[in-house]
Amino acid sequence: MTLKPEFKRLLWYGSVFLALFYLPVGQIRFDGAILEALHLAKWYAREHVLLCLVPAFFIAGAIAVFVSQAAVMKYLGAGANKVLAYGVASVSGTLLAVCSCTVLPLFAGIYRMGAGLGPACAFLYSGPAINVLAIVLTAAVLGPRLGLARALGAILFSVVIGLAMQLLFRREEQQRQQAAALPVEAMPRSLGQNALYFTSMVAILVFANWGSPAEQQGLWHLIYSAKWWLTSGFALLLAILLVRWFGVPARRMASIAVLVAGLALLFPQRPLLAFVAGTAGLVWLTASGRDEAGELRSWFDNSWDFASKILPLLFFGVLVAGALLGRPGHEGLIPTTWVAGLVGGNSLSANLFAAVFGAFMYFATLTEIPILQGLLGAGMGQGPALALLLAGPALSLPNMLVIHSVLGTRKTLAFVSLVIVMATLSGLIYGSLTI
Repeated sequence: MTLKPEFKRLLWYGSVFLALFYLPVGQIRFDGAILEALHLAKWYAREHVLLCLVPAFFIAGAIAVFVSQAAVMKYLGAGANKVLAYGVASVSGTLLAVCSCTVLPLFAGIYRMGAGLGPACAFLYSGPAINVLAIVLTAAVLGPRLGLARALGAILFSVVIGLAMQLLFRREEQQRQQAAALPVEAMPRSLGQNALYFTSMVAILVFANWGSPAEQQGLWHLIYSAKWWLTSGFALLLAILLVRWFGVPARRMASIAVLVAGLALLFPQRPLLAFVAGTAGLVWLTASGRDEAGELRSWFDNSWDFASKILPLLFFGVLVAGALLGRPGHEGLIPTTWVAGLVGGNSLSANLFAAVFGAFMYFATLTEIPILQGLLGAGMGQGPALALLLAGPALSLPNMLVIHSVLGTRKTLAFVSLVIVMATLSGLIYGSLTI
């Protein structure tokens, strides 16, 4: 029996009315959760959109325009050398210090271009999980054994999850790869030129987001101290490449460079102003692209396509995650005391809960470490700690919503389930060895 449209509409209106009628406004827990959702969304907009997501959208759009589909199929497609494909995908996180949301445009870009489901999922997991700085900081703050277990587990996870996804959906993948195996026009630039171009953009993404290390000395701190000089250097390299190889008018680029340099000199303590000006300039150059091949405009269109599809889902997910779990150090609807009480010891339930909690909560890069430090102090077991480390940085509720828009329901459920199950088992094994 199917309901008539007017009855469906009536049920919808009635549900909304009841939700508003019984809305627990005025209760401390509920009001606090709403504020936490807004605080997290504000923090996310300030810390991640301009420096993380915008560069990632441009990189994803560039993959769609400037990378040959044949090249993606050759190195990451179903017929590619498995050792090479999974090897590259599994260690990508050592180059990309990104969170579970920033990696999404890059994942969508290579998947859309014909990368196999297995290598693409290995990249999706490893991008935020195998972060060298995060692993080093884990070893320094939480202990070398936990840091080593995190590093080995993350690399192994990415390969196993990728292979499992490829096996589970092998028939669908064969059909998709056959449809993607179409004749591709030769690219106007060499592999070396494209590699240098992408290196400049990835370096901007990495260094602009380089976080402050715990120790105020050593190599990591040296890089952090020079992060904006390094970012500026690679931005200058990108500008030169766009003029020489992509047909950007030199006068237009010079006007943007003068503006960016002026802001950097006038406001040295606020480097974000210069970064925003440079980003706005790139938007202007690409949106009004005047190159003969039309590549610049196509670059903008593809980048905007990724942004328009991904950003709404991300912000909705951030609001929900903030309301349920709050920001690090704050509480949402779910009290942190419940979490601490459920992750003690090394039982199956404790490891499973830690994996599920980590999978749904949003962790910005490196924030999982102080959170875990607090939970360990409250009685969290070593096994659940590893389970959270392996599931948390690679997944989040906003991340899942976007993955669903790219892969669909079945593949998203399979990917999330694989991460949670493997994190749980890893926590059980590690916990039993550390008792």
